Amino acid sequence: MAAFPARAARRSASITAAGDGARYDAVVVGASLAGCTAAILLARSGLRVALVEQRPDAGAFKRMCSHVIQSSAVPTLERLGLLGAIEKAGALRAHARVWTRWGWIETPAGDITPSVNLRRELLDPLLRRAAADTPGVELRLGHTAHALIREREHICGVQVRERNGTCTRLCAPLVIGADGRGSRVAKLAGVPARTIGHGRFFYAGYFAGPEPAGAPDGSAWFLDPDWAAAFPTDAGLTVYAAMPIGTRVAEFRRDPRQALVSYTAALPDAPPILASRMVGQLVAKLDLTNIVHEPTAPGLALAGDAALATDPLWGVGCGWALQSAQWLADDLAPALHGAEPLAHGLKRYRRHRARALHGHTAMIHDYARGRSFNAVERALFRAAAHDERLTRTFTAMATRNITPARALATSLPRAAWVSARHALTLGGTR
Repeated sequence: MAAFPARAARRSASITAAGDGARYDAVVVGASLAGCTAAILLARSGLRVALVEQRPDAGAFKRMCSHVIQSSAVPTLERLGLLGAIEKAGALRAHARVWTRWGWIETPAGDITPSVNLRRELLDPLLRRAAADTPGVELRLGHTAHALIREREHICGVQVRERNGTCTRLCAPLVIGADGRGSRVAKLAGVPARTIGHGRFFYAGYFAGPEPAGAPDGSAWFLDPDWAAAFPTDAGLTVYAAMPIGTRVAEFRRDPRQALVSYTAALPDAPPILASRMVGQLVAKLDLTNIVHEPTAPGLALAGDAALATDPLWGVGCGWALQSAQWLADDLAPALHGAEPLAHGLKRYRRHRARALHGHTAMIHDYARGRSFNAVERALFRAAAHDERLTRTFTAMATRNITPARALATSLPRAAWVSARHALTLGGTR
Protein backbone atom coordinates (compact mmCIF):
# COMPACT_ATOMS: atom_id res chain seq x y z
CA MET A 1 0.00 0.00 0.00
CA ALA A 2 2.93 2.37 0.58
CA ALA A 3 3.46 3.21 -3.09
CA PHE A 4 -0.25 3.80 -3.71
CA PRO A 5 -0.69 7.11 -1.84
CA ALA A 6 2.57 8.42 -3.29
CA ARG A 7 1.39 7.71 -6.84
CA ALA A 8 -1.92 9.46 -6.11
CA ALA A 9 -0.06 12.46 -4.69
CA ARG A 10 2.11 12.77 -7.82
CA ARG A 11 -0.98 12.78 -10.02
CA SER A 12 -2.65 15.35 -7.78
CA ALA A 13 0.38 17.64 -7.93
CA SER A 14 0.56 17.47 -11.72
CA ILE A 15 -3.07 18.47 -12.10
CA THR A 16 -2.72 21.37 -9.63
CA ALA A 17 0.38 22.56 -11.45
CA ALA A 18 -1.54 22.58 -14.73
CA GLY A 19 -3.37 25.65 -13.49
CA ASP A 20 -6.95 26.64 -12.87
CA GLY A 21 -9.70 24.71 -14.60
CA ALA A 22 -8.21 21.25 -15.24
CA ARG A 23 -10.55 19.50 -17.70
CA TYR A 24 -11.96 15.98 -17.61
CA ASP A 25 -14.83 14.07 -19.15
CA ALA A 26 -16.25 13.36 -15.68
CA VAL A 27 -15.47 14.27 -12.08
CA VAL A 28 -16.43 11.64 -9.50
CA VAL A 29 -16.72 12.80 -5.88
CA GLY A 30 -16.25 9.91 -3.45
CA ALA A 31 -13.79 7.04 -3.91
CA SER A 32 -15.71 4.25 -2.25
CA LEU A 33 -17.64 1.40 -3.91
CA ALA A 34 -19.87 3.44 -6.21
CA GLY A 35 -17.31 6.11 -7.05
CA CYS A 36 -14.49 3.71 -7.86
CA THR A 37 -16.80 1.52 -9.96
CA ALA A 38 -18.07 4.46 -11.99
CA ALA A 39 -14.54 5.83 -12.49
CA ILE A 40 -13.14 2.47 -13.62
CA LEU A 41 -15.92 1.75 -16.11
CA LEU A 42 -15.98 5.26 -17.57
CA ALA A 43 -12.20 5.30 -17.96
CA ARG A 44 -12.21 1.89 -19.63
CA SER A 45 -14.56 3.34 -22.26
CA GLY A 46 -11.84 5.86 -23.11
CA LEU A 47 -12.88 8.80 -20.94
CA ARG A 48 -10.69 10.89 -18.62
CA VAL A 49 -11.96 10.85 -15.04
CA ALA A 50 -10.98 12.73 -11.89
CA LEU A 51 -11.76 10.67 -8.77
CA VAL A 52 -11.95 12.91 -5.69
CA GLU A 53 -11.77 11.56 -2.13
CA GLN A 54 -11.85 13.76 0.97
CA ARG A 55 -9.97 11.23 3.14
CA PRO A 56 -6.19 11.38 2.64
CA ASP A 57 -5.63 7.72 3.50
CA ALA A 58 -5.83 5.26 0.59
CA GLY A 59 -6.69 2.54 3.11
CA ALA A 60 -9.75 4.34 4.52
CA PHE A 61 -12.95 2.30 4.66
CA LYS A 62 -16.59 2.54 5.64
CA ARG A 63 -17.21 1.24 9.16
CA MET A 64 -21.01 1.32 9.29
CA CYS A 65 -21.70 -1.61 6.97
CA SER A 66 -22.76 -5.26 7.13
CA HIS A 67 -20.19 -5.96 4.34
CA VAL A 68 -22.56 -8.23 2.37
CA ILE A 69 -22.57 -7.80 -1.41
CA GLN A 70 -25.83 -9.34 -2.63
CA SER A 71 -25.64 -11.83 -5.47
CA SER A 72 -27.35 -9.40 -7.88
CA ALA A 73 -24.17 -7.28 -7.79
CA VAL A 74 -21.70 -10.13 -8.34
CA PRO A 75 -21.83 -9.64 -12.15
CA THR A 76 -20.56 -6.08 -11.58
CA LEU A 77 -17.57 -7.42 -9.63
CA GLU A 78 -16.93 -9.88 -12.46
CA ARG A 79 -17.10 -7.09 -15.04
CA LEU A 80 -14.64 -5.04 -13.01
CA GLY A 81 -12.34 -8.08 -13.04
CA LEU A 82 -12.09 -7.96 -9.25
CA LEU A 83 -13.99 -11.05 -8.08
CA GLY A 84 -10.84 -13.19 -8.11
CA ALA A 85 -8.83 -10.63 -6.14
CA ILE A 86 -11.66 -10.25 -3.65
CA GLU A 87 -11.83 -14.00 -3.12
CA LYS A 88 -8.05 -14.12 -2.78
CA ALA A 89 -8.32 -11.48 -0.05
CA GLY A 90 -10.42 -13.94 1.95
CA ALA A 91 -14.00 -13.22 0.89
CA LEU A 92 -16.58 -15.87 1.66
CA ARG A 93 -19.19 -16.91 -0.90
CA ALA A 94 -22.43 -17.53 0.92
CA HIS A 95 -26.21 -17.71 0.88
CA ALA A 96 -28.61 -16.62 3.61
CA ARG A 97 -30.77 -18.51 6.09
CA VAL A 98 -33.78 -16.76 7.55
CA TRP A 99 -35.41 -17.66 10.86
CA THR A 100 -39.13 -17.08 11.20
CA ARG A 101 -41.55 -18.33 13.81
CA TRP A 102 -42.78 -20.81 11.20
CA GLY A 103 -39.32 -22.31 10.70
CA TRP A 104 -36.03 -21.64 8.89
CA ILE A 105 -36.02 -20.58 5.25
CA GLU A 106 -32.81 -21.87 3.63
CA THR A 107 -31.63 -21.20 0.08
CA PRO A 108 -31.77 -24.33 -2.10
CA ALA A 109 -28.43 -25.20 -3.68
CA GLY A 110 -27.64 -24.23 -7.24
CA ASP A 111 -30.22 -21.57 -8.05
CA ILE A 112 -28.84 -18.26 -6.83
CA THR A 113 -25.33 -16.89 -7.21
CA PRO A 114 -23.77 -16.71 -3.73
CA SER A 115 -23.21 -13.33 -2.13
CA VAL A 116 -19.72 -12.00 -1.42
CA ASN A 117 -18.74 -11.28 2.19
CA LEU A 118 -15.55 -9.34 2.79
CA ARG A 119 -14.86 -6.69 5.43
CA ARG A 120 -14.83 -3.16 4.09
CA GLU A 121 -11.42 -2.77 5.70
CA LEU A 122 -10.13 -5.01 2.88
CA LEU A 123 -12.66 -4.32 0.14
CA ASP A 124 -12.47 -0.52 -0.01
CA PRO A 125 -8.68 -0.22 -0.42
CA LEU A 126 -8.72 -3.03 -2.99
CA LEU A 127 -11.29 -1.24 -5.13
CA ARG A 128 -9.56 2.12 -4.69
CA ARG A 129 -6.25 0.62 -5.80
CA ALA A 130 -7.94 -0.83 -8.89
CA ALA A 131 -9.35 2.61 -9.74
CA ALA A 132 -5.97 4.32 -9.27
CA ASP A 133 -4.35 1.74 -11.54
CA THR A 134 -6.91 2.21 -14.32
CA PRO A 135 -5.56 4.31 -17.23
CA GLY A 136 -7.59 7.48 -17.49
CA VAL A 137 -8.42 7.73 -13.77
CA GLU A 138 -6.65 10.39 -11.71
CA LEU A 139 -7.18 9.84 -7.98
CA ARG A 140 -7.07 12.90 -5.74
CA LEU A 141 -6.86 11.90 -2.09
CA GLY A 142 -7.42 14.51 0.62
CA HIS A 143 -9.56 16.71 -1.65
CA THR A 144 -12.99 17.88 -0.49
CA ALA A 145 -15.76 19.11 -2.78
CA HIS A 146 -16.06 22.76 -1.75
CA ALA A 147 -18.40 24.17 -4.41
CA LEU A 148 -19.99 23.22 -7.70
CA ILE A 149 -19.09 25.11 -10.87
CA ARG A 150 -22.13 26.15 -12.86
CA GLU A 151 -22.84 27.56 -16.28
CA ARG A 152 -26.39 28.90 -16.19
CA GLU A 153 -28.51 25.94 -14.99
CA HIS A 154 -25.89 23.30 -15.73
CA ILE A 155 -23.31 21.92 -13.34
CA CYS A 156 -20.00 21.76 -15.15
CA GLY A 157 -17.40 20.98 -12.53
CA VAL A 158 -16.31 20.97 -8.91
CA GLN A 159 -14.09 23.27 -6.91
CA VAL A 160 -12.09 21.07 -4.55
CA ARG A 161 -10.13 22.11 -1.48
CA GLU A 162 -7.00 20.37 -0.24
CA ARG A 163 -6.18 20.02 3.44
CA ASN A 164 -3.72 22.93 3.21
CA GLY A 165 -6.50 25.20 1.94
CA THR A 166 -5.51 25.20 -1.74
CA CYS A 167 -8.52 25.25 -4.07
CA THR A 168 -8.61 23.82 -7.58
CA ARG A 169 -11.30 23.85 -10.25
CA LEU A 170 -12.04 20.50 -11.91
CA CYS A 171 -14.17 21.08 -14.99
CA ALA A 172 -16.24 18.39 -16.74
CA PRO A 173 -19.58 18.05 -18.52
CA LEU A 174 -20.63 15.52 -15.84
CA VAL A 175 -20.18 15.54 -12.07
CA ILE A 176 -20.93 12.26 -10.29
CA GLY A 177 -21.83 12.40 -6.61
CA ALA A 178 -20.80 9.14 -4.94
CA ASP A 179 -20.07 10.61 -1.54
CA GLY A 180 -22.48 8.54 0.54
CA ARG A 181 -25.33 9.17 2.95
CA GLY A 182 -25.71 12.90 3.58
CA SER A 183 -24.02 13.60 0.23
CA ARG A 184 -22.36 17.02 0.14
CA VAL A 185 -22.61 17.04 -3.64
CA ALA A 186 -26.38 16.53 -3.45
CA LYS A 187 -26.64 19.37 -0.94
CA LEU A 188 -24.49 21.70 -3.05
CA ALA A 189 -26.58 20.87 -6.12
CA GLY A 190 -29.83 21.44 -4.24
CA VAL A 191 -31.47 18.34 -5.70
CA PRO A 192 -34.83 17.40 -4.16
CA ALA A 193 -34.64 14.97 -1.24
CA ARG A 194 -37.24 12.81 0.45
CA THR A 195 -36.86 11.20 3.86
CA ILE A 196 -38.67 8.18 5.28
CA GLY A 197 -38.50 7.57 9.01
CA HIS A 198 -36.95 4.45 10.52
CA GLY A 199 -38.29 2.71 13.59
CA ARG A 200 -35.23 0.61 14.44
CA PHE A 201 -31.62 1.21 15.50
CA PHE A 202 -28.43 -0.70 14.74
CA TYR A 203 -25.58 -2.18 16.80
CA ALA A 204 -23.00 -4.59 15.42
CA GLY A 205 -19.51 -5.92 16.04
CA TYR A 206 -17.02 -8.46 14.72
CA PHE A 207 -16.46 -11.52 16.89
CA ALA A 208 -13.88 -14.31 16.77
CA GLY A 209 -15.02 -17.72 17.93
CA PRO A 210 -16.96 -20.81 16.84
CA GLU A 211 -18.76 -20.61 13.51
CA PRO A 212 -22.53 -20.08 13.63
CA ALA A 213 -24.73 -22.88 12.36
CA GLY A 214 -24.93 -22.88 8.58
CA ALA A 215 -21.60 -21.09 8.06
CA PRO A 216 -20.39 -19.78 5.69
CA ASP A 217 -24.02 -18.88 5.02
CA GLY A 218 -25.31 -15.89 6.93
CA SER A 219 -28.28 -16.14 9.28
CA ALA A 220 -30.98 -13.53 9.88
CA TRP A 221 -33.71 -13.64 12.51
CA PHE A 222 -37.01 -11.94 11.68
CA LEU A 223 -38.36 -11.68 15.20
CA ASP A 224 -41.25 -9.48 14.03
CA PRO A 225 -40.67 -6.60 14.52
CA ASP A 226 -37.09 -6.92 15.91
CA TRP A 227 -34.26 -8.32 13.78
CA ALA A 228 -30.83 -9.88 14.30
CA ALA A 229 -28.11 -11.42 12.15
CA ALA A 230 -24.90 -13.44 12.16
CA PHE A 231 -22.79 -13.02 9.03
CA PRO A 232 -19.52 -15.00 8.78
CA THR A 233 -16.77 -13.20 6.88
CA ASP A 234 -13.04 -13.38 6.21
CA ALA A 235 -10.35 -14.18 8.80
CA GLY A 236 -12.68 -16.45 10.76
CA LEU A 237 -14.77 -13.51 11.98
CA THR A 238 -18.52 -13.20 12.30
CA VAL A 239 -20.40 -9.93 12.41
CA TYR A 240 -23.25 -10.07 14.91
CA ALA A 241 -25.87 -7.38 14.33
CA ALA A 242 -28.99 -6.28 16.19
CA MET A 243 -31.78 -4.04 14.89
CA PRO A 244 -34.49 -3.83 17.55
CA ILE A 245 -37.32 -1.32 17.48
CA GLY A 246 -36.68 2.02 19.12
CA THR A 247 -38.30 1.19 22.47
CA ARG A 248 -35.23 -0.91 23.38
CA VAL A 249 -32.61 1.75 22.73
CA ALA A 250 -32.08 2.61 26.42
CA GLU A 251 -30.78 -0.87 27.33
CA PHE A 252 -28.29 -0.78 24.46
CA ARG A 253 -27.06 2.68 25.37
CA ARG A 254 -26.34 1.63 28.98
CA ASP A 255 -23.94 -1.17 28.00
CA PRO A 256 -23.84 -1.64 24.21
CA ARG A 257 -21.53 -4.66 24.09
CA GLN A 258 -23.35 -6.56 26.81
CA ALA A 259 -26.71 -5.68 25.32
CA LEU A 260 -25.65 -7.00 21.90
CA VAL A 261 -24.30 -10.22 23.42
CA SER A 262 -27.38 -10.80 25.59
CA TYR A 263 -29.76 -9.98 22.76
CA THR A 264 -27.99 -12.39 20.38
CA ALA A 265 -27.63 -15.17 22.97
CA ALA A 266 -31.38 -15.06 23.59
CA LEU A 267 -32.27 -15.70 19.93
CA PRO A 268 -34.06 -18.92 18.96
CA ASP A 269 -31.39 -21.42 17.80
CA ALA A 270 -28.90 -18.85 19.08
CA PRO A 271 -25.45 -18.57 17.46
CA PRO A 272 -22.34 -19.08 19.66
CA ILE A 273 -21.74 -15.46 20.63
CA LEU A 274 -21.19 -16.41 24.30
CA ALA A 275 -18.20 -18.53 23.25
CA SER A 276 -16.76 -15.67 21.15
CA ARG A 277 -14.80 -12.49 21.82
CA MET A 278 -15.35 -9.13 20.22
CA VAL A 279 -12.64 -7.89 17.84
CA GLY A 280 -12.33 -4.14 17.35
CA GLN A 281 -14.96 -1.58 18.23
CA LEU A 282 -18.72 -1.85 18.33
CA VAL A 283 -20.51 0.05 15.56
CA ALA A 284 -23.76 1.84 16.34
CA LYS A 285 -26.26 3.86 14.34
CA LEU A 286 -29.30 5.28 16.09
CA ASP A 287 -30.65 7.39 13.23
CA LEU A 288 -31.32 5.22 10.18
CA THR A 289 -33.59 7.63 8.33
CA ASN A 290 -33.98 6.59 4.69
CA ILE A 291 -32.84 9.37 2.34
CA VAL A 292 -33.87 9.44 -1.32
CA HIS A 293 -32.36 12.10 -3.59
CA GLU A 294 -33.46 12.90 -7.11
CA PRO A 295 -30.63 11.03 -8.90
CA THR A 296 -29.98 13.53 -11.70
CA ALA A 297 -29.82 17.22 -12.50
CA PRO A 298 -28.35 19.03 -15.51
CA GLY A 299 -24.68 17.97 -15.52
CA LEU A 300 -25.07 15.81 -12.38
CA ALA A 301 -25.70 12.14 -11.55
CA LEU A 302 -25.77 10.52 -8.10
CA ALA A 303 -24.86 6.91 -7.35
CA GLY A 304 -24.78 4.63 -4.32
CA ASP A 305 -25.87 6.04 -0.96
CA ALA A 306 -25.65 9.58 -2.34
CA ALA A 307 -28.75 8.78 -4.40
CA LEU A 308 -30.40 6.29 -2.06
CA ALA A 309 -29.40 5.66 1.55
CA THR A 310 -31.76 2.95 2.65
CA ASP A 311 -32.43 0.49 5.48
CA PRO A 312 -29.32 -1.67 6.16
CA LEU A 313 -31.51 -4.51 7.43
CA TRP A 314 -31.74 -5.96 3.91
CA GLY A 315 -28.02 -5.70 3.11
CA VAL A 316 -28.58 -3.87 -0.18
CA GLY A 317 -26.19 -0.92 0.24
CA CYS A 318 -22.98 -2.46 -1.11
CA GLY A 319 -24.70 -4.21 -3.99
CA TRP A 320 -26.71 -1.22 -5.09
CA ALA A 321 -23.62 1.01 -4.89
CA LEU A 322 -21.84 -1.26 -7.36
CA GLN A 323 -24.86 -1.79 -9.61
CA SER A 324 -25.98 1.85 -9.74
CA ALA A 325 -22.45 2.92 -10.67
CA GLN A 326 -22.43 0.38 -13.50
CA TRP A 327 -25.81 1.62 -14.76
CA LEU A 328 -24.55 5.19 -14.59
CA ALA A 329 -21.41 4.40 -16.59
CA ASP A 330 -23.31 2.44 -19.24
CA ASP A 331 -26.12 4.99 -19.57
CA LEU A 332 -23.94 8.11 -19.70
CA ALA A 333 -20.80 6.99 -21.56
CA PRO A 334 -22.40 7.52 -25.03
CA ALA A 335 -23.22 11.14 -24.20
CA LEU A 336 -19.75 11.77 -22.76
CA HIS A 337 -18.28 10.46 -26.01
CA GLY A 338 -20.44 12.95 -27.93
CA ALA A 339 -22.84 10.42 -29.43
CA GLU A 340 -25.94 12.10 -27.95
CA PRO A 341 -26.94 15.00 -25.69
CA LEU A 342 -26.06 14.52 -22.03
CA ALA A 343 -29.71 15.03 -21.10
CA HIS A 344 -30.59 11.82 -22.95
CA GLY A 345 -28.10 9.81 -20.92
CA LEU A 346 -29.28 11.33 -17.65
CA LYS A 347 -32.88 10.51 -18.50
CA ARG A 348 -31.93 6.91 -19.37
CA TYR A 349 -30.06 6.51 -16.07
CA ARG A 350 -32.98 7.95 -14.08
CA ARG A 351 -35.40 5.52 -15.73
CA HIS A 352 -32.99 2.60 -15.32
CA ARG A 353 -32.81 3.21 -11.58
CA ALA A 354 -36.57 3.55 -11.26
CA ARG A 355 -37.27 0.28 -13.08
CA ALA A 356 -34.68 -1.66 -11.10
CA LEU A 357 -35.16 -0.21 -7.61
CA HIS A 358 -38.61 1.29 -7.15
CA GLY A 359 -40.41 -1.90 -6.11
CA HIS A 360 -37.65 -2.95 -3.73
CA THR A 361 -37.34 0.45 -2.07
CA ALA A 362 -41.10 0.82 -1.62
CA MET A 363 -41.18 -2.49 0.27
CA ILE A 364 -38.03 -1.73 2.27
CA HIS A 365 -39.07 1.75 3.34
CA ASP A 366 -42.50 0.60 4.44
CA TYR A 367 -41.07 -2.14 6.68
CA ALA A 368 -38.34 0.20 8.00
CA ARG A 369 -40.90 2.08 10.07
CA GLY A 370 -40.61 -0.64 12.70
CA ARG A 371 -43.94 -2.34 12.11
CA SER A 372 -44.72 -6.04 12.38
CA PHE A 373 -45.41 -8.21 9.33
CA ASN A 374 -48.60 -7.50 7.43
CA ALA A 375 -50.94 -10.29 6.31
CA VAL A 376 -49.22 -10.76 2.93
CA GLU A 377 -45.77 -10.96 4.50
CA ARG A 378 -46.96 -13.45 7.12
CA ALA A 379 -48.43 -15.65 4.41
CA LEU A 380 -45.25 -15.55 2.31
CA PHE A 381 -42.84 -16.20 5.19
CA ARG A 382 -45.04 -19.00 6.55
CA ALA A 383 -45.34 -20.70 3.16
CA ALA A 384 -41.67 -20.25 2.22
CA ALA A 385 -40.66 -22.10 5.36
CA HIS A 386 -42.55 -25.18 4.07
CA ASP A 387 -42.17 -25.07 0.28
CA GLU A 388 -38.94 -25.21 -1.73
CA ARG A 389 -40.42 -23.57 -4.82
CA LEU A 390 -41.54 -20.58 -2.78
CA THR A 391 -38.16 -20.50 -1.05
CA ARG A 392 -36.48 -20.11 -4.46
CA THR A 393 -38.73 -17.18 -5.35
CA PHE A 394 -38.33 -15.62 -1.89
CA THR A 395 -34.54 -15.89 -2.14
CA ALA A 396 -34.43 -14.45 -5.65
CA MET A 397 -36.35 -11.40 -4.45
CA ALA A 398 -34.39 -11.02 -1.21
CA THR A 399 -31.10 -11.06 -3.14
CA ARG A 400 -32.56 -8.47 -5.57
CA ASN A 401 -32.37 -10.77 -8.58
CA ILE A 402 -36.09 -10.33 -9.33
CA THR A 403 -38.51 -7.53 -8.51
CA PRO A 404 -41.14 -7.77 -5.75
CA ALA A 405 -43.89 -7.46 -8.39
CA ARG A 406 -42.60 -10.52 -10.23
CA ALA A 407 -42.16 -12.44 -6.99
CA LEU A 408 -45.64 -11.62 -5.68
CA ALA A 409 -47.35 -12.46 -8.98
CA THR A 410 -46.25 -16.08 -8.68
CA SER A 411 -45.94 -16.43 -4.92
CA LEU A 412 -49.26 -15.27 -3.51
CA PRO A 413 -51.43 -17.96 -5.15
CA ARG A 414 -48.94 -20.66 -4.24
CA ALA A 415 -48.57 -19.32 -0.69
CA ALA A 416 -52.31 -19.67 -0.21
CA TRP A 417 -52.22 -23.23 -1.54
CA VAL A 418 -49.20 -24.18 0.61
CA SER A 419 -50.79 -22.72 3.73
CA ALA A 420 -54.03 -24.61 3.11
CA ARG A 421 -52.16 -27.85 2.47
CA HIS A 422 -50.07 -27.36 5.60
CA ALA A 423 -53.19 -26.69 7.70
CA LEU A 424 -54.83 -29.88 6.41
CA THR A 425 -51.68 -31.86 7.17
CA LEU A 426 -51.59 -30.56 10.72
CA GLY A 427 -55.29 -31.30 11.13
CA GLY A 428 -54.82 -34.88 9.98
CA THR A 429 -52.06 -35.55 12.51
CA ARG A 430 -53.99 -34.41 15.57
